[in-house]
Amino acid sequence: MPENLADLQREIAELNERADALRTTLGMYPDDAAGTAEAALAELSYAGTLLRDCGERLAADAADTGPRRAPSGDDEKAVLRAAFNELTVPVLLLDHEGYIRRINTLAAERLGSAPGYLTGKPFSNFVDLRRRAPMRSWLAAVLRGGETASFESRLAQRGWAEDVHLTLTRLDVTTEANPLVLAVVSPAADGGGDEGPAPLEPEVEDQVVVLAARRLDVLTRMTRLLLASAGPGGAGRPLALDEAAALLADSYADWVLVDVCDLPGDPSRARRAVVAAPEAHGHRELLEGRDPGATEVPGQVLATGTSVLDQQIEDETALGAAADGAPLLSVLGAGSLLSVPLVSSRGVRGALTLIRRSNRGAFRLADLGLIEEIGEHIGLALPPRPTS
Repeated sequence: MPENLADLQREIAELNERADALRTTLGMYPDDAAGTAEAALAELSYAGTLLRDCGERLAADAADTGPRRAPSGDDEKAVLRAAFNELTVPVLLLDHEGYIRRINTLAAERLGSAPGYLTGKPFSNFVDLRRRAPMRSWLAAVLRGGETASFESRLAQRGWAEDVHLTLTRLDVTTEANPLVLAVVSPAADGGGDEGPAPLEPEVEDQVVVLAARRLDVLTRMTRLLLASAGPGGAGRPLALDEAAALLADSYADWVLVDVCDLPGDPSRARRAVVAAPEAHGHRELLEGRDPGATEVPGQVLATGTSVLDQQIEDETALGAAADGAPLLSVLGAGSLLSVPLVSSRGVRGALTLIRRSNRGAFRLADLGLIEEIGEHIGLALPPRPTS
């Protein structure tokens, strides 16, 4: 390992040059990707060792409060931090509970936010629901046994799901009460591959005009459906909840759940009335016939009449679990959800819950406002029920 600052700078520069060469080789000779990937993993292993040494030196430097501190101490610490931030691979430093302590520039870009925002957040929040449990187990194993772990995982952010290769290395620092973990992110060995449908209009998903037009279209179609059930031709005919759910599932969500309270205001009397799901691998049977009041969402909405918006799902158990104990949201590959009350003059009549996969744009506040309005309209259109 480098014995002084000059050697460290030289090693980092050479590592960057080799990484650039591997990246160029991969682009020019994609058929040799396997051999290039092996070399890249070797470089990542060395980068982890180099970063461990940097971390230990930074910790030792921070702990040195003696009066005879070397004049170059601050300069060396600044160089080490700059080296960490500018590494050509995404790198994160996690504490023993999996929270992000430090993150370099490339890793922050990969997670789609600024380093200041990401610091202090659980790293598992940025891992796809289906991969969180294995990632947490690997993290615990590294902390417990000290052996480096290298495995395939998937990041989920900004409505995208990306297969990656994670390498976790334990760091024992004398100034820390608990060990730290260095996480290095690299491309998946097989190039990755998303499950489920492609993101909706990725090139314009963030354009305000397009999103506003989509919301207006959904509201217009729903209004026509509600008017049809209340108009002269549909007088006395109950609102077709399955049609309303199918409309939303067709253009606005992957799964739509409609739960209805037979006795308004009593979530214990709620039942799952409709499930609209994708035709292929929609897991409809897992969602039908469940007790909505027994789950956090939509149980909370039914009990309080307050909407719930999870732009990036953190609690995978919020919708309950399957028979084998697997969280339903993980089974669905969900990334974002919102749930709103169906409100009438007699109180909360039910809940409308929309779920999107992790490879689609997350629900936003504007989406919540739209679905809340639709929820009020559906609540008013529901047929009256006896009070007892």
